[in-house]
Amino acid sequence: MCKETLIPLESRRYIGCKQKLVNWIFDIIQHETENVRTVADIFAGTGVVAKKMLELYNDVIVNDFLFSNNQIYTAFFKDGEWNKEKILKKIEFYNIANEKTLDDNYFSLNYGGRYFDYDMAKKIGWIREDIEKSKSDLTEKEFAILLATLIYNIDRHANTLGHFEAYIKKQIKPTPLNLRLIEAGSFSNARIFQRDSNELARSIKSDLVYIDPPYNSRQYSRFYHVYENLVKWEKPILSGTAMKPPLENMSKYCTNQASKTFADLIQNLDAKYLAVSYNNTYNSKSGSSKNKIELEEIEEILNKKGETKRFATNYRFFNAGKTDLENHQELLYITKVK
Repeated sequence: MCKETLIPLESRRYIGCKQKLVNWIFDIIQHETENVRTVADIFAGTGVVAKKMLELYNDVIVNDFLFSNNQIYTAFFKDGEWNKEKILKKIEFYNIANEKTLDDNYFSLNYGGRYFDYDMAKKIGWIREDIEKSKSDLTEKEFAILLATLIYNIDRHANTLGHFEAYIKKQIKPTPLNLRLIEAGSFSNARIFQRDSNELARSIKSDLVYIDPPYNSRQYSRFYHVYENLVKWEKPILSGTAMKPPLENMSKYCTNQASKTFADLIQNLDAKYLAVSYNNTYNSKSGSSKNKIELEEIEEILNKKGETKRFATNYRFFNAGKTDLENHQELLYITKVK
């Protein structure tokens, strides 16, 4: 039986993760706001900000348009029925399987020897296929917990720099895959969505909205395409050296339409307060890291919405590539809506 320590939400490698900043962010938010009960995190990413919200507020909207992130929020946050012993027995069943004796499958044929050791890739594909076949015997929560458990365990073995834009060109050391259960939670105050944020903005009302969109050309759906493909399990034909599926969930925030899209979002949010995270990678030497929305544009858009204050802290951001930034700062804007 699986008796190891549970894997926490914060342990996943993810571009822009706010784990080291979350206390700083909420110290400011709580000081600058009042009578806040309903909150929203509409670009939730890893979910670490949403997790803090769930501990502090009565009603929390959690949104991200990635399929993999949606399943992770369901596993860690959603209030739903699940049987821990049943899940642990499944994990034990997966762990005792000998990957060397397993047949080739969609995952190993596409990702084996690239993102993962070939035998490990066989086991990942076999586990994912079993989860799919077991779906009718699982609750929504149990299905999500098994998927999130698989993602969090293979994340530490991925032959990458922390994302799937490319894999490292080196021989992969064979390593057994032994799953540990994630630290699944259940919050009655969580409302989980998988929507385009600009569309969601038109249909929600919240006392506070936290906004941390992508700011550069790096599309998250392409950075984490392996997990998107693993969760959807539609087995599309993959292409290119990085073995990517057809384009999907491409964000306008990663294009030259970013400023216009951000202005549309802010204009259509019905909230008393806005909290906007921003970092100064606009000075980056890497073209793909340069911000698509400049600092002055952010401030102009927010000032039109209401009285805006800016806060800053020095911060070494998660960098999976060669970008080297000196004096890197994380900025937080708090806007009191007119």
